[in-house]
Amino acid sequence: MFTTVTIQADQRGLLFHKGSYVRTLQPGAYRYIKWSQHTVVVMNVTKPFVVEGKDVQLFLHDVDLRRELDLVRVADHEYVLHYEDGQFVQLLKPGVYAYWNVLRKHTFVHLDIRKPELPPEVDRSIVPKLAVYVQSCEIASHETGFLFYDHVLQRELSPGKYYYWKSSVSIMVKTIDLRQQQMDLIGQEMMTEDKVTLRLNFVCQYKIVEPLRVLERKSFDEQIHIQLQLMLREYVGTLKLDDLLKRKEDIAQFVLSRMREKGGELGVQFLNAGVKDVILPGEMKDILNTVLLAEKKAQANLITRREETASTRSLLNTAKLMDENETLFRLKELEFLEKICEKIGSISVTGGGDLLARLGSLLGERKAADK
Repeated sequence: MFTTVTIQADQRGLLFHKGSYVRTLQPGAYRYIKWSQHTVVVMNVTKPFVVEGKDVQLFLHDVDLRRELDLVRVADHEYVLHYEDGQFVQLLKPGVYAYWNVLRKHTFVHLDIRKPELPPEVDRSIVPKLAVYVQSCEIASHETGFLFYDHVLQRELSPGKYYYWKSSVSIMVKTIDLRQQQMDLIGQEMMTEDKVTLRLNFVCQYKIVEPLRVLERKSFDEQIHIQLQLMLREYVGTLKLDDLLKRKEDIAQFVLSRMREKGGELGVQFLNAGVKDVILPGEMKDILNTVLLAEKKAQANLITRREETASTRSLLNTAKLMDENETLFRLKELEFLEKICEKIGSISVTGGGDLLARLGSLLGERKAADK
């Protein structure tokens, strides 16, 4: 005969008559005649206010119900962050949402996604929970970045981490490395003024000081590479091979000074440059080795003749001194005798005659006997 409906403390009832909403039922017990066509939908107040098959707008005319609901409307250009009792729960997309405020306090933060960058009021601790809706980029301490919306430059980014909505706007960040960099030119074929083909290994160190100028250039590294090539060819082509080998250090100074002239245009500060290797063809190496060997032999012969001349001149001077000084002559005899005594165990001298001549004769006889 009767239907009894019990509403608990954490529940509310929605009374319908013939499918139309009538009023809200507070906690308690309610009895209805079965054939009265009354129905009750029991709702948990800890859950969102959602009635299957019914739009939330159908219930808003009830003042008592409206007092117990927090209603939030999310526009097409918005996302809303939903918090319960100060804790983040979910992100709400465009639509209308209602929540019971009986047991929990609900707060909502409206965010305009027409501005792609996440605003400061979004707590960064909840960003991982928004991974489906948010993209991030990082600028390292040695970098600078440039932000583009739909391929249009917006601003320069300093080092840090940035977050953007995955909205209809295309987000792109380009980074420029501000550290000292090095460019190596390996095996660059060059021709000298005297038509000798050789290869150079060259190195150049530089640092980007105006990142925006670098960004404006397509294939920036390739352009620097070509500039270095052209300047090397310009310098090497004005020298003969011998001059080039003697003035290798001048190549670096020439190239560095010319590149520094273009540094302002390129947005780059050129720091150092140098020739690592000069590689000659095999035939040219053989020729240079032959020339070098001949030069060294000539130098050796010259030194030998110079020493012989000096020795002969010294002997001549000694002879003149001994001829003029009898004492010096006798001292020389004694020195000669000392040298003989170092090689002969004992000497017997008889008869007269010149001591030096007799000693010389004895030395000659001893050498003949040894043979």
